[in-house]
This record gives sequence, C-alpha cells and structure tokens, in this order.
Amino acid sequence: MDSLDAPDTQFGFDLFKRLNNRKNGNIFFSPVGMSTAVGMLLLGSERATSTPLQKMLFSEKDTSSNIKMQEKDMGRHTEKTKESHHQLQRLSSDLSKPTSDYELKIANRLFGEKTHLFLQKYLDYVEKYFHASLEPVDFLNATDESRKKINSWVESQTNEKIKDLFSDGSLNSSTKLVVVNIVHFKGQWDREFKKEDTIEEEFWLSKSLSKSVPMMTQCQSFSFTSLENLPAKILGIPYKNNDLSMFVLLPDDIDGLEKIIDIISPENLVEWTRPGNMEQRAVCVHLPRFQVEDSYDLEAVLGVLRENCARDSEHSSHLDMHIQKFLHKSFLVVTEDGTEAGASTGVDFTVNAVPGYENFICNHPFLFFIKHRDSDSVLFFGRFSIP
Repeated sequence: MDSLDAPDTQFGFDLFKRLNNRKNGNIFFSPVGMSTAVGMLLLGSERATSTPLQKMLFSEKDTSSNIKMQEKDMGRHTEKTKESHHQLQRLSSDLSKPTSDYELKIANRLFGEKTHLFLQKYLDYVEKYFHASLEPVDFLNATDESRKKINSWVESQTNEKIKDLFSDGSLNSSTKLVVVNIVHFKGQWDREFKKEDTIEEEFWLSKSLSKSVPMMTQCQSFSFTSLENLPAKILGIPYKNNDLSMFVLLPDDIDGLEKIIDIISPENLVEWTRPGNMEQRAVCVHLPRFQVEDSYDLEAVLGVLRENCARDSEHSSHLDMHIQKFLHKSFLVVTEDGTEAGASTGVDFTVNAVPGYENFICNHPFLFFIKHRDSDSVLFFGRFSIP
C-alpha cells in the first residue's frame, strides 16, 4: 500500500494538528484505526443524497422503495471506494495475525438501537470490509444496561486495560447508533533497554519547568537522521522482527516542537523515515518510560472530515447524522522491554557520554509515531510533552 496516496495519512495529520491546537498535554491515536472507523461511516455516505451518512439510517416508516433506491446508490458508491477499503482490510488482517513479537488489536463494533431499521447492505459492507458487526441494544428502554454492555465489550478487547469508556449518563434514550473503534498495542523492542540502566533524569516541560522521570538508556546502532532544514533529528527504534518501528522526532530546542509542527507534513514524516534516508549510527538514546492513553469523540473527528470532504467533493457538504457517540480509544505503554510489564526505577546516577556515539536525549517534548515497514503506514501518532 502506498501510504502517501492513502487518505488515512493526511486525515490523521490533519486531526493531529487540530488536536494540537486545542489540547495541552499528550496526544495519542491511530490514524489507521481512526480512518477505519470513519470508513465505516463513509460506506453509508452517498454522493447522490443531500445528507451523506444519514441515509444509512432508516426509521420504521421508511418504505421498501426508498430502501431499494438507497441500496442501488450504495452499490455505485462502494464500487468507487472498495479498493481503499480493501487496502485497510488487508493491512488490518496482516497486522492482526498472531505473533509472539508484538500484540496489536484494531477492533470495531456498531451498537444499534434494536427497534431501529438499518440498511442491511450497509451492515453487510461494514462486516465485509471492517469486520464490524452490529450489536442490537436497548437504548430506548435500558440505556444504562446498554452502556455497560458496550463498556464490557471494550474491556474484553483491551485485556481489561480500558474501563468505563462511556461514563454514566453519556448515552440516552434517543441514541440510535454508537460506533466504537479500539486500538491496543503491546510490543517488545528488538533490543531491550536494561532495567538497571534506567535512571532518574529531568524532563523539561518548558525552559523553566521540569519534572523527574525514569529515563531508559541504551547505546546501540539505530536508524538516525539529522534533518537538514529543521532543527530536529529522528531516531528509529525497531520492535522485534522489524515489521514495526517507533520513530521519535526530537527538536534541538526545549521549546522547539511547536515551530516544527507548523512546518512538517505527513509526506515529510514518511519520506524522512524511509530506510534510504536514514543511516545506521551509533547512538546513546535516553527515552522516558511512559504511558499514554487517550480518547476522542465524534465531534473532533467530524471537524476534520467535513473539511476534507469539502476539499474533495462538492457533493459531500453535510455530515448530519443520527450517530451520537463515536469514540476512538488508544493505549500505549513504553517500558524497558517494550511491554506493559512493570519495571523499577534505577538508582540515582548518571551515564557518561560514550565517545563516538550520537546523543539522543528525549528530555523535552517530542513527537513519536509507529510505522509499518512494508506499507509505510503510520499506525500510531503522538505527542509526549507531560510525563
């Protein structure tokens, strides 16, 4: 798959910039996971209709002729977009194959009001391309029980790491459809950080404010590049079998991240981290042991989606739907061995610089992203700025 032509790459970066402007602190999400969830909605969007996405939902009073007309329109739309759905399907299937090297789960589910009539062809396509089934629930008469059922499913998909995704009162009796996308990742580094080398160091939130953090350290050969036109450098840390790698974009200055974000593009990130554009270099890396967990609702996603649709198609001018909740939840833990296993903080001492090694010290805000080697797809994207 050519990620530069894939809509999830640009969509994900547009979303990141929007979140970066609106939110302080850490950011973490999956562009592929988010695009998959949006793709489930776009299967119900029809260029021939005045209200895209809304037409996938039908009330009991809709006639069979209207349903047949929508099925015909849905077929034309799907023929034009099925290749991109196939690409997402293939990538998701490849990454979800059992492996002892890492655990990656991208799960989708629709929860629909049981008395509401949904277009069957739409449900068939969602099942085919996104492996997402519709779970009938009783939002009308048993809202809280339905909420608990959704939360229980989320817990089961994330090894009980994500609990109470929907808080009490977040759904109501008028809810018709809830779309949930879950991304859960655990990976082992190709070369583990030794726990005895983890030390307490200062992480600078700004030039005047710092916080002590457990800083993992390792001196090895890594993929490295110093950007020519930007005051920043990038390091690639591979996971076992090298299918996936975490890339860290580190500004030279403590407060240099925002200036870089305004300049870089998704094409830049992919191009900079291609194997031919990075060299193997002896590097001493200092990386915080950290955990990020985040969630985003429909409104943040639709803001980007509306703008993209406005750019791409004069017919896609509305996203007025019955959907009231669409939540993307992502979770990542970075430790010495790369898994979620706990690790103790090392003793209070410093590591001297090693002659001939490049220092890559992540002691101030940085960007990180996890990229799939074969497809160049950015699976996860984040900003780490507050330990």
